[in-house]
Amino acid sequence: MKSRLRALIAQGIDALRANGALPADLAMPDFVVERPKDRSHGDFSTNAAMLLAKPARSNPRALAQLLVEALPKDEDIAGVDIAGPGFLNFRLAPSAWQRQLREVHAQGAAFGRNDSGSGRTAGVEYVSANPTGPLHVGHGRAAVIGDCIALALEANGWNVRREFYYNDAGVQIENLAKSVQARARGLKPDDAGWPEDGYRGDYIQDVANAYLAGAAVEVEGHTIVGARDVEDFDAIRRFAVAYLRREQNGDLAAFGVAFDVYFLESSLYADGKVEETVRELIAHGHTYEEGGALWLRSTDFGDDKDRVMRKSDGTYTYFVPDVAYHRSKWQRGYERAITELGADHHGSLMRVKAGLQALDTGIPAGYPEYVLHQMVTVMRGGEEVKLSKRAGSYLTLRDLIDEAGRDATRWFLIARKPDSQLVFDIDLARSQSLDNPVYYVQLSHARIRGLLRQLNERKLDFDLENGLAQPLDLDSAATRDLLIDLSRWPEVVAAAGEQLEPHLITTYLHELAQAFQTYYNDHQFLVDDTGVRNGRLALALAVRQVLANGLGLIGVNAPDSM
Repeated sequence: MKSRLRALIAQGIDALRANGALPADLAMPDFVVERPKDRSHGDFSTNAAMLLAKPARSNPRALAQLLVEALPKDEDIAGVDIAGPGFLNFRLAPSAWQRQLREVHAQGAAFGRNDSGSGRTAGVEYVSANPTGPLHVGHGRAAVIGDCIALALEANGWNVRREFYYNDAGVQIENLAKSVQARARGLKPDDAGWPEDGYRGDYIQDVANAYLAGAAVEVEGHTIVGARDVEDFDAIRRFAVAYLRREQNGDLAAFGVAFDVYFLESSLYADGKVEETVRELIAHGHTYEEGGALWLRSTDFGDDKDRVMRKSDGTYTYFVPDVAYHRSKWQRGYERAITELGADHHGSLMRVKAGLQALDTGIPAGYPEYVLHQMVTVMRGGEEVKLSKRAGSYLTLRDLIDEAGRDATRWFLIARKPDSQLVFDIDLARSQSLDNPVYYVQLSHARIRGLLRQLNERKLDFDLENGLAQPLDLDSAATRDLLIDLSRWPEVVAAAGEQLEPHLITTYLHELAQAFQTYYNDHQFLVDDTGVRNGRLALALAVRQVLANGLGLIGVNAPDSM
């Protein structure tokens, strides 16, 4: 409806330019069509007349009146009022709401989706944890944010590739292998000879035991077998990385998260991509040598200082493989590259973008797009939960799923804007009360399913077409609010994809469930009057469809009963 109103307003402005009421060369203003915060002000509002008034040297309200008179007639618009300094407020006719209800039923699971992405390819990278231990709660927030961004982009017509980047090279992997080797030798974290930066969790003993037993680990099509030799450091490292990659994949599977691409940092070195990227940067004249090190002139691209690329000992700083990695995304056809990271990575973002711009290969200036999430505080019984017996120093994602359940964990970790601090209350997430938003939304879906079961039990008929033909009770605030919320769903899907903010979906679903609960309390459904029964059930089933569509976009189940 917003698009339709924009077109009508543009036609009205064209008519005013054609009849001389506006200068013929006056540019079309960048007006908005939005929903008024106060629903008593109408269904939609525009600032078009106010934007036109100044360049046209006209009074805004007078110009608003001319624009109202110039608007083409449309059967779905019941009236247009002028408010305040020149806002135009539109009130929709019953036919518009009737058409909206029909669209929900006709489109079903596709209702709300659009093709703005036109099948173009977007890569979404998320989690990307070092394979050095179980995933923690912060990784869980990254997982659900990234997964829901991917789902939202797909709902907006993008071809999405989900990607996990394994940092399987560097000091952390060496420390992992040293820790496993020490455990294999019978050492414990507090014993003399334990690696200074070794990993202390009980899971290291599990890895060591599996290695010594000659266990076979299958991960992404490869099988790594424990060599049993405590002195073979390379074999220990390969086995430990494979073992923990498999563990992390299991954690993510339990969370309903899967990937299309698993990309290894080590492959960038093995395939010469890091060296190739460095040669390209040198060739384009954006580097210089100083103090025995190779520097990137990143200040040319907005960074606050130049950055060391290659240290005097010949090793590369950590952002160089990141540049090579994101370059590979562009080469693999990702028109958009979205990277979800913890907020602690903020400092490295500019230098990666600077490196990509310095390559001068046509990569857009905003490439990649970053979504940063803040920390999660987990509470139980009013106290913060920090430790996991298995991991030792942090609460694992699997622990949280086991306690709160997958649906609640996904909902709560996505429910706030990523850059907001998040408090996860396990007690609330587990509660079967209306204070628990995911329970509230799922209960609303199940309640509507329950109406259909009761319909069959009482041997009552339901005719959808008859229900869709029934006049809507638009004088009822509960009915009108429910219809308005249903009509908002396509806008929410578009906004979640455009702004990369899937928390908009959870907010909307809770509001829709609340609107339905108000309607449910005010109306009986299984009444004797066939027309009334069909009409109310048609509306309820439209709500069920949108609730199911929304829950699907955040990977949460839409239960038939609770």
